[in-house]
Amino acid sequence: MGSLRSCSRSACQRSAVATLTYVYADSTAVLGPMATYAEPHTYDLCALHAGRLTVPRGWEVVRLPLPTAPPEHNSDDLLALADAVREAAVDRSALPPGPIHRGFKLPIEPPPDGAGPRRDHLRVLRDH
Repeated sequence: MGSLRSCSRSACQRSAVATLTYVYADSTAVLGPMATYAEPHTYDLCALHAGRLTVPRGWEVVRLPLPTAPPEHNSDDLLALADAVREAAVDRSALPPGPIHRGFKLPIEPPPDGAGPRRDHLRVLRDH
């Protein structure tokens, strides 16, 4: 499966494999593995454009190792997403006082009165 994001270079439709970030204060360009999220001041590049990267005279390029294989799907990612959605939907007034700590499992069952969060708004999409 390829990247869901495409190369930032105009007219390039290849899948991105690397993310370029500029550190203006240090006159440095950092080229590394794809960032988890698309950020406004970063650029996703395909393998061709990542390999051809040049920077202004006097600037330094830091090239971090890129993965040689596409990332494998991890079920922990989906479970973390489900936990985050569950936590956002829970009625906080029903929880014991104090902070919620990482690893705390919220109840999956809706409240007995049936006024729980909607459960039909998430769906799984297949890769094409």
